Amino acid sequence: MKPKKPNNHPDMFRSQLSQIINLKHPLVKLSHKINWERLEQEIDVVYSPGSGQPPLPTRLLAGLHYLKYTFNESDESVVARWVENPYWQYFCGFEFLQHELPLHPTTLIKWRNRVGEKLEALLQETIKVASENDLIKASETHHVNVDTTVQEKNITFPTDAKLYQKARGLLVKAAQENGIKLRQTYLRVGKKALIMQGRYSHARQMKRAAKQTRKLKTYLGRVIRDIQRKCPEPDESMHALLQRARQIHDQKRNDKDKIYSVHEDAVFCIAKGKVHKKYEFGNKVSIVSSSKNNWVLSALSFDNPFDGHTLKDALSHCQKLTGKEPKHAYCDGGYKGHEIKGKTKVHLIGKIPKRATKTMRKWMKRRAAVEPVIGHIKSDHRMNRNFLKGDDGNRNNALLAAAAFNFAKLLKAFYWALNKFTTNTRQCLIYSPSSLVLK
Repeated sequence: MKPKKPNNHPDMFRSQLSQIINLKHPLVKLSHKINWERLEQEIDVVYSPGSGQPPLPTRLLAGLHYLKYTFNESDESVVARWVENPYWQYFCGFEFLQHELPLHPTTLIKWRNRVGEKLEALLQETIKVASENDLIKASETHHVNVDTTVQEKNITFPTDAKLYQKARGLLVKAAQENGIKLRQTYLRVGKKALIMQGRYSHARQMKRAAKQTRKLKTYLGRVIRDIQRKCPEPDESMHALLQRARQIHDQKRNDKDKIYSVHEDAVFCIAKGKVHKKYEFGNKVSIVSSSKNNWVLSALSFDNPFDGHTLKDALSHCQKLTGKEPKHAYCDGGYKGHEIKGKTKVHLIGKIPKRATKTMRKWMKRRAAVEPVIGHIKSDHRMNRNFLKGDDGNRNNALLAAAAFNFAKLLKAFYWALNKFTTNTRQCLIYSPSSLVLK
């Protein structure tokens, strides 16, 4: 069934929010600029037209995600703050002040999983709003900057000892739930071995630490074999857990497709050459931004491919969201060997050609502007650590973080225009402070 509309029945005993709040507030202005009907048409295709309980309003759920990622809130905190903030309620389509939670926080999880790839409509709408309000000129999509970054998963730093202990604990718990009586659970000795392994490693007594790691591996192997003997035909969940535990038990240091988390599949070890962080555990995200005013035009999630192999998909996604194919793409040296053979001309930044014109030199020097864009997306809009599960969570978190970055720029533009600091709204986006979150 299609989503229902917000409950805004007339009430003569209550004052409307439009009579209480400041109608010149940037959130109020932006709520009028967003074409909610267009957004609903893009997203509501995931619902079937049959009978049943109607879903919650799409405007409410999309608005909560805009607010969550813009102001760096969790699912629980954004719902709690929504009750306290009349501007947030007005932005989500309510005309009267609400005193109860609009939904359970877990509803946001279910909605994200159901909408899936259609979440790119939230990013596309921010681009359209900026374009319709003359914040993005048509020519700005001709020159784009492209770069990749690592979206780290919310997991602990993976070590063999931690993985052995975690896998053994989950196997013991699953065996007890299925009524399998194990010969030994290794609960106390496993915990002691993990503690001592950490202490020996901290003291740089590596031989003793390795001995404790071997103990943990032995305990895991014994539990795996005990379950296989007593349950030769396990159910689907137990079979998947056993298979994952065996892979953790058997994997070596230099193996490919290693497991770095027991509960999370989509985790890859990525080395980006950072001095302070040699390895990062998560997935790769490609960001495309306009070269002039740093609007995010595309955000795509990948596993861990070579950067050059992500360029074609990133530019195609940019063309899909903006409706225009970029003419020039500026990338760093990591995109060498990209094999792009289209209308888009790819410029690799390194040694600037001697025959480059003054204008071309200016655009090539603007390639580095994508770096602070990525920094703000990660630190201000929840891409620094991904709390969403699986490959779908990687994709959803990247799209919503990019949409929140553009959303914050729109708020900043309406804020500066409201206070009349400058008559040129587009100019304030270039010379405004680095923080994009509304103060």
